[in-house]
Amino acid sequence: MRFMGLDLGEKRIGVALSDPLGWTAQGLQVIPVSGSLENSIASIQTIVRQYEVERIIVGMPRNMDGSLSPLAKKAKQFAGLLSKRLGLPVEMYDERLTTLAAERVLLEADLSRSRRRKVVDKVAAVLILQGYLDALASKDKKEERFE
Repeated sequence: MRFMGLDLGEKRIGVALSDPLGWTAQGLQVIPVSGSLENSIASIQTIVRQYEVERIIVGMPRNMDGSLSPLAKKAKQFAGLLSKRLGLPVEMYDERLTTLAAERVLLEADLSRSRRRKVVDKVAAVLILQGYLDALASKDKKEERFE
């Protein structure tokens, strides 16, 4: 099963895809958000078809105390719209600190500020998707235990 991870931002949407087995996440691209989200959904739909995506994971922006951030409502609406338009299951996944972690990774890679700005959303999408995949694998392992 192939998964897609999305990091919804004010100006860009980071896109990541899993490998066909659903084990690892790789960054794919950044989609500019211009005007309505409908334009962005059309771009996402093209990727879904091209890579035969079966499930989409959207980052849920939360505050450090676990409460929903101001962007959470927009993310929920976007996830609902995606599910309706694409006919696929869409799940929300806690994205706390993913952008900060992505910035750190890019700083350690010694990328320039302008280059970091172009890819930080894609890296954040990778972190969201990989976190989801790891949690899914951990859950599966727990279900396979025999005592």
